[in-house]
Amino acid sequence: MRPVRPPRGLVVFAWHNVGPTWFSPLPRRVTVRGLVRQLRAVAATFHVLPLTDALDRLDGGRPLPRRAAALTFDDGYRDNLEVAAPLLERFRLPATFFLVPALLDGGRAWWEVVAWAFARSTRLELEWDGQRRQLDGPARRSALAESACEGLKGIDHAARLAAIDELTARLAPRGTHGDGLFLDWDGARRLARRPGAEIGSHSRDHVILSRETGPAQTADLTSARRTLQRELDVPALALAYPNGTSVDYDERTMAAAREAGHRWALTARTGVNRPDTPPYELRRAMLAPADGVHGLLRPWPLRRWRRHLS
Repeated sequence: MRPVRPPRGLVVFAWHNVGPTWFSPLPRRVTVRGLVRQLRAVAATFHVLPLTDALDRLDGGRPLPRRAAALTFDDGYRDNLEVAAPLLERFRLPATFFLVPALLDGGRAWWEVVAWAFARSTRLELEWDGQRRQLDGPARRSALAESACEGLKGIDHAARLAAIDELTARLAPRGTHGDGLFLDWDGARRLARRPGAEIGSHSRDHVILSRETGPAQTADLTSARRTLQRELDVPALALAYPNGTSVDYDERTMAAAREAGHRWALTARTGVNRPDTPPYELRRAMLAPADGVHGLLRPWPLRRWRRHLS
């Protein structure tokens, strides 16, 4: 296998689920095979450090090893424990898992609820936002679910939940959503005890933080970190912003992260982290397991990779 040629500085890779879900229904054999290829390439190419160790070095002005990288997983899907963690141990790679206390409590992930409602809808068409949409086939339904989720990110948490209730009623899905996609607290404790595993916060309720008031953001992030500290006996020094694009956090969010006691916060914005990268706007490369090794290259245009070769 041809090694990936990484940029200098600290590259942080990020995944979500590594198996099929309502929102990401690709077969497990495809996603697991892709993740194995990605982890093998990372292990062969990068010097992988625990995230907090790498960020502490950046903060202190201490040099990172050449080809430095850190690995992260968001949301706390159960397959992170059952599939990803054993693979990480196989390749001797540390990783940080960003968990959501509300999901560990048994709450439902709103994007998975939307995807389930579309996938199991008993309707042949949907009237929504003044438009009529045909629900003709799994691919069309999946695309509509993704589009609906993008729209729902633009409103605050309370309005989003109300809109999802209305959308679900209109779709009239068969059966029940079920559970088991996400870790519970027992699973989170098992994950925290795995070799090389670190735990960070991904907010309390997986809200889009910039859509909330400043006090609400502070309450959310403070509660999330304290709950993870209490239940898992971890420092939870790092935070990953839900969704994490440039419009999903703001100055109030960064202030709330500091007030909650986080030393660092990570976005979903592509880039290489250096000593001058703001500690509450750290960059990550978001990956999908099914993309395989090609997915490691996708976040950076070739010219940019060449400019940062070590």
